[in-house]
Amino acid sequence: MDPANGQLVEGGVQAQTRQALVNMGEILKAAGCGYENVVKTTVLLADMNDFTSVNDVYKQFFSTNFPARAAYQVAALPRGGLVEIEAVAVLGPLNNAS
Repeated sequence: MDPANGQLVEGGVQAQTRQALVNMGEILKAAGCGYENVVKTTVLLADMNDFTSVNDVYKQFFSTNFPARAAYQVAALPRGGLVEIEAVAVLGPLNNAS
């Protein structure tokens, strides 16, 4: 959703994924952290066949230390959206497990 007008962005599932992740980044920044603090995401898809397209955008935002992720196809998303992404982030430094 475009925060400037409250509407879904046009351009299909990749455009909506990119906007969702940009929005997530702004929320993370406001909380004093970034994408590297995300430990878990849940991706909700209107069509599971869009998973590869969503993943192509997703990996541009999460390039190392990928957070745990679950993905589900749902019956419908608000306003006819194609994708919704929920994230859990940990505030503060994270240590890599060895």
